[in-house]
Amino acid sequence: MANKANPAPAEPRALGFWMCTALVVGNTIGIGVYMMPAALAPYGLNAVTGWLVTLTGFVFLAWVFAGLARVFPQDDGPYAYTLRAFGPSTAFMVLWCYWVSVWVTTATIAIGVVGYLSKLVPTLSGNRWLPPITALSLVWLFVLLNLRGVRAAGSAQVVTTALKLLPMAAVIVLGVWFFVTEPSVYAQNVPITPASLDAVMSASVIAIFAMLGIECATIPAGKVQDPERTIPRATIVGTILTALIYIAVSVVPMLLIPQTELAISNAPFADLFTRALGGGYGELLAVFVIISGLGALNGWTLMAGELAQTFARHGTFPRVLGKENAHGAPALAFVLAGVTASVMLLMNYSKSMAKSFEFLSIVVTAANMPLYLCCSLAVLILWRRGQIAAPGKRETTFFLAAGLSIAFCIWVFIGVGVVSLLWALALAVMGVPVFLWMRRSRRREQRELPDGA
Repeated sequence: MANKANPAPAEPRALGFWMCTALVVGNTIGIGVYMMPAALAPYGLNAVTGWLVTLTGFVFLAWVFAGLARVFPQDDGPYAYTLRAFGPSTAFMVLWCYWVSVWVTTATIAIGVVGYLSKLVPTLSGNRWLPPITALSLVWLFVLLNLRGVRAAGSAQVVTTALKLLPMAAVIVLGVWFFVTEPSVYAQNVPITPASLDAVMSASVIAIFAMLGIECATIPAGKVQDPERTIPRATIVGTILTALIYIAVSVVPMLLIPQTELAISNAPFADLFTRALGGGYGELLAVFVIISGLGALNGWTLMAGELAQTFARHGTFPRVLGKENAHGAPALAFVLAGVTASVMLLMNYSKSMAKSFEFLSIVVTAANMPLYLCCSLAVLILWRRGQIAAPGKRETTFFLAAGLSIAFCIWVFIGVGVVSLLWALALAVMGVPVFLWMRRSRRREQRELPDGA
């Protein structure tokens, strides 16, 4: 008999290739890349090397997720991959940390959007309460949108992703234009920070926040058309497209804005256009950056709801969180995502916008890495158990990508430092009572079932 608390989705298999690719690109290119120049400015040219390390590592991770989606197309994404390899306890803890990171990301993006919105509405910078109220309004706007169902959220993601690529193109065109017409300008503000391995590692870890989201096409796997082909293609195409864009745009503000000025900027790309082309252009760019952030806010809200529903479907969250409304959306799961993001947002608005963004981005990075590491390890574990075919040409590259991804995750764990690792551990510990409570509840329900039920 079907479980009435978790009926079949009203919109089965609503996400196609373009929607999944937009989910990867839209969630990855959010507000992070626009705030990143300020966060990376103290590291000078070490940031460029750090970017290259991060982007290479994420291409390997994308290969891992694409391969797992190809081998297990009907699985519930990373939760099911981790469950296969490590069992329910580890799967819950890893995905709990990831779920927490998703709604922390939502709060972080909302803060970044308001930072750019303050370029258009200066009163936001001069009033203590307007920024958090505006950010809260944005969070709940996208909770309401996602309550309309995955197709509505997916369509909005395609539109915002297309729009968000315009400012990226504008930054690239501006950089090329200066290189052709006035190349000497690139020599005027070269950062003077000396090269060092520690600086590269720190810059790489900070840059990771801007790349989080490559796994997004695997999360709503149950609602993806032809998941065996669609999810791997969307994951690889979305990640490579994002990497190429990031490489192209990361150097321009670093070389055109003085290092000390860039380090304190709330809206680096808007300041870049204002500095290069005069008044008005910075505000125009800020509009597109805001659209980019809103698209990411929509995508991460979708991820938070889908993850909570996945937990409920596997019995590690209350079943009521998996119950879908008339639009096929897990309504209470989205409301929970909105509440948790709102709490995190309000807790961090006592800091400046730049400090809030930097702190939350590192916490999110630390919380994401257990998922990336466990999914990479799962490839090798499941191969040893015979659940993944013996190496052929395709499998050999898959295993190589998994090994390099493991090395990259270890690099990141070293780079995030003790404080961030303690935050990740604290997030995992917070999930222990939930896991034990739900396991006890399931056992009680099983004892109360009549014989033969």
